[in-house]
Amino acid sequence: MQDLNALPLPELFRELTRGEALANLLDASLAEDLGDSGDVTTASIITPALLGKARVVARKSGTMAGIELVTHLLHRIQNPPKFAPQKTDGEPFQAGDSLGTFAGRLDRMLLIERTMLNFLGRLSGIATLTKSYVAAIAGTEAVICDTRKTAPGLRNLEKYAVRCGGGTLHRLGLFDAALYKDNHLSHLPLSKWKESLMRAIEKARGAHDLKFVQVEVDTLEQFQKVLSLSNGFVDMILLDNMPSETLGEAVSLRNSMRPSILLEASGGVTLENVRTIAETGVDRISVGALTHTAPFLDVGLDLR
Repeated sequence: MQDLNALPLPELFRELTRGEALANLLDASLAEDLGDSGDVTTASIITPALLGKARVVARKSGTMAGIELVTHLLHRIQNPPKFAPQKTDGEPFQAGDSLGTFAGRLDRMLLIERTMLNFLGRLSGIATLTKSYVAAIAGTEAVICDTRKTAPGLRNLEKYAVRCGGGTLHRLGLFDAALYKDNHLSHLPLSKWKESLMRAIEKARGAHDLKFVQVEVDTLEQFQKVLSLSNGFVDMILLDNMPSETLGEAVSLRNSMRPSILLEASGGVTLENVRTIAETGVDRISVGALTHTAPFLDVGLDLR
């Protein structure tokens, strides 16, 4: 299966927005703003003949994500203005910077204004927060990963924003990798736990082209049981809500028993403790906050 993390951002955007999903999302986003009557305010005061220019302006500093989306949004309306991006996705910007310019019909700019700014603010907010986490662990061997804690319908775009901020993509969904969590494993009989899990992994690998197989554990006892599986069954182990001391012990055990297996720390990760976690020697740190609590970055449209 293709390694999305190896793709340059423009190629990644194209890969994550293949098919009709993006067009449908943009149409739905415009429809919820326009309803059946359209932009009644603009129609009452600005004629279609009125032309002008506008800038998309950052009100705060951050990291760009979503500028690739603007052209796709303009394709969803009639008589769109011309757009010229002045920043690229993944690029930092300062408060007051121009992110892009419009020229054309003013009524068309106002029609897409809020929908466009919502996407740019949301995605750039995720990229900016991700950049902060990536900077916090600079110099360690760990990488920052996203999760599936995304807004419904926006997952691929939000994961793209994580990559714009320097983060690493985890699985996209339930379809591209196998992650056995406590709710999958709790019913297995203790006497046959190892054999049952190995059969399940064989079944998953035999039926699907998987990015990876990962097993979640929350104790060192469980961790050692997974490490004891035969070579090639598990690619990664998810260390859930373990204190830093326990993470360090897990790393030592991994290094001595199964050095090829990657270790991922998850649960309770904040900007304040993420470096301590990274310094334990884990390979990956998954952070749900990148998408589920990222602040909206303030971006505006200034007409001229």
